[in-house]
Amino acid sequence: MSNTEDVPADSGDTPPGVDPAKPSPSRMYDYFLGGTDNFAADRETAEKMKAGAPDLVDSMWANRGFHGRAAVWMAHRGIKQFIDLGWGLPAQNNTHQAVRKVIRGARVVYVDSDPMAAAHGGTLLAGDKATGVIKVDPRDPDQVLSHTVMRRLIDFGEPTGVLMTTMMHFVADGSDPWGLVRRYMTAVAPGSYLALSQGTYEGFDPRRIQAGVEGYAASTEHIHLRSRAETERFFEGLELVEPYDGAKPEVTYAGLWGAEDTEAADSNGSRGLYVGVALRPDEYPPCEGAAGA
Repeated sequence: MSNTEDVPADSGDTPPGVDPAKPSPSRMYDYFLGGTDNFAADRETAEKMKAGAPDLVDSMWANRGFHGRAAVWMAHRGIKQFIDLGWGLPAQNNTHQAVRKVIRGARVVYVDSDPMAAAHGGTLLAGDKATGVIKVDPRDPDQVLSHTVMRRLIDFGEPTGVLMTTMMHFVADGSDPWGLVRRYMTAVAPGSYLALSQGTYEGFDPRRIQAGVEGYAASTEHIHLRSRAETERFFEGLELVEPYDGAKPEVTYAGLWGAEDTEAADSNGSRGLYVGVALRPDEYPPCEGAAGA
């Protein structure tokens, strides 16, 4: 959707805490995926980013596709509860909708600090007792893991699907993103899975990278792109799974993970994100101060 007019969010009530004049990564993500929970500032910034990086929308869809395939893959392996960190404002195929095609009563907790995401979630999930939305910064695991909604819906004695597919590239190196992943994976039971994506600069024209970096610099969050080696560090102590038939267990590109036709899936846009899915084994070095079990 490229039309920047007649979007419902502009004509409705603005949720408390939302600044329509300041672009938000969640609302820009919504716009890139064809949603309507965005404002003029989000659309204008997104269009500038697309002008400098035409394959950016392809990257967003590749990331969203990976998210859904990974969640369903976990459900097929018996995972009945999910924590979706940095949920954002996806317009369709949300985690609970995807995994309940496999496990009817799957429980899902969505976590995001964006007030628009909380408002969106409250409307979307009204009356659904097996889902919950936590308006907390996912970079604050203590608050997330101890939240009453989390404790009501997630049994930390049972395996959990932890989804970090729109989150890690908004965590600065100085905030120890690798320790953050370990904190969450320490809290969940052995047999849990992690699905993670990370935006990268590798293999791209610097002008394309600059367009994305500048776009997010004007928003409420800055983006932090990383190399394959830095992305692989997120999975230390975990057991990576094969991303597709015939591959070795490894980090790969967003479009390739779970793809039936890897040649068709290996688009330039999908190479904008490294992704992986990994098992939390019985022996996993604990993160100091971890709580959850």
